[in-house]
Amino acid sequence: MNNRASLRMESPTRSNEKLRLSNLLVSALPWTIIVGLLYAGLFIKPKAVGGSVTPPALERRDRVYGIAHGEGGALLAAASNGKILVIDAGRKVTRQATPVDLSLQDIAAFDARHAVAVGNDNVILYTEDGGKHWARAADVPRSQVANKLNRVRTGANGVAVAVGEMGALLRSQDYGKTWQRLREEEDVAWNDVAILDGGVYVVVGEFGKILRSGDGGKRWEKEQAPVEGSLMATAFRDASYGVAVGLDGVVLTSSDGGRNWTRVEVPAHDHLLDVLWNADKSEWFAVGALGRWVSGTQGADGPQWKTGVLGEHTLSWHTRVLAAGAAYWLAGADVGVWNGRQWTPLDSH
Repeated sequence: MNNRASLRMESPTRSNEKLRLSNLLVSALPWTIIVGLLYAGLFIKPKAVGGSVTPPALERRDRVYGIAHGEGGALLAAASNGKILVIDAGRKVTRQATPVDLSLQDIAAFDARHAVAVGNDNVILYTEDGGKHWARAADVPRSQVANKLNRVRTGANGVAVAVGEMGALLRSQDYGKTWQRLREEEDVAWNDVAILDGGVYVVVGEFGKILRSGDGGKRWEKEQAPVEGSLMATAFRDASYGVAVGLDGVVLTSSDGGRNWTRVEVPAHDHLLDVLWNADKSEWFAVGALGRWVSGTQGADGPQWKTGVLGEHTLSWHTRVLAAGAAYWLAGADVGVWNGRQWTPLDSH
């Protein structure tokens, strides 16, 4: 009896010791976790699993505003976020390194090695090795109001002219390295410039404004356009005959080097944003909003104009067109080729 009583008396003591030990372990558990995390953070280095994901050169969100012929049959394209893309003959797209992340509005080539790109905040980039390296031009003239360069054109002997907001009309004579103003700042946006032989420049801009210089930009004449809407682009096939296009489907022609202009009635009212002369097809070709295109095939009595769209479901806008033999490369909300029958956009990811 005494032994059983003794056992009954010792049982509560052992229970209390176990309870105290359990409480001690529970109270120490948070500190154990904290110490473990600190050790892991300080002394354990994570190892990468698999390879890193490299974004594609051309993404769906990219906007490609300018396109030009590059070295070896490749194309150079100027895009948003400072991107300059190379499109090779196999339609493979790679990205060239640039020193800026500002959107680039246009690009033009002098030859296979020299090219220049312009864009927001008056940024100007130039290359001397076909785009392998791009440098930013220093001391580009600026406005205190607004700075955006809309277009750049190249001519002979390293001459380039860039146009943009607040009357920006800039020229380089050393392949884009240095730039000077051709006119004082003014409250107008210039959208395009044609460089003709003999130092003739023809400039078009908003509100139907047109400028012409016959002496390399020393003196300027204001020409009268038959429209009041903005003119977005101009091109000349020779020193005399040129075409300008603009908002609301405007098409203008000049036969005297840009002094006088006549409106062509085209059965379309979508904005037209670029135009070129394709000597291989003896054809004017313009592109713009909602997949719109306009062509003028040269005949005995002048161009015969017609219009159409890239496709019933192709409603993208395009700011640039580039002739590639019988086909055209278009750049804007997307990039692709129009062969006169089918629109084939580049793949993006």
